[in-house]
Amino acid sequence: MAWVSNLEPDLVLEAPIVGLTRDILQHYQLKGLVLDVDETLVPLKASQASDELRAWVEDIRSVASLWLVSNNLSETRIGGIANSLNLPYLHGAVKPSRRKLKQAAAAMNLPVEQIAMVGDRLFTDVLAGNRLGMFTILVEPMIDPTQTAYSSPIRDFEVWITQILGVSLPSKQHKFTKDDKSRQTEI
Repeated sequence: MAWVSNLEPDLVLEAPIVGLTRDILQHYQLKGLVLDVDETLVPLKASQASDELRAWVEDIRSVASLWLVSNNLSETRIGGIANSLNLPYLHGAVKPSRRKLKQAAAAMNLPVEQIAMVGDRLFTDVLAGNRLGMFTILVEPMIDPTQTAYSSPIRDFEVWITQILGVSLPSKQHKFTKDDKSRQTEI
């Protein structure tokens, strides 16, 4: 079952996307990021990017090209978020299809090996990125700070199925901290 390895991210970031730093990108020699939107950049019901996310985008765009690629069919929603971040976007991507990821990579004019697909889902974001040969980063979902309890049954189910199929997510986790710029493998 070689296809199962396509569910294994290259990096599991035990934090939301704002924890993805310039140091991590430089460590992996990444020059472009394809970013999922719903629950990767903004909570599912949010229509605007947070100030924290806007600051993160401004910081990261100085070292990497950024594109939003979402499965969401609402151009109004995805376009509004993209415009608030001043980023190009594609919606209705039907990930794990690679078609719109290829479009974003071509627009960045970078080899796919220098581009990371960043998302919160294994069966869409990670699978699509790995199928195209991109570096894949699984992040924790971005949740609404006013929500007291967070539950992601689809994500939990994906992790459970992936583990049943023999993919070991913990063996691929790496943690970067501000105090320690070197990579530490977590067991």
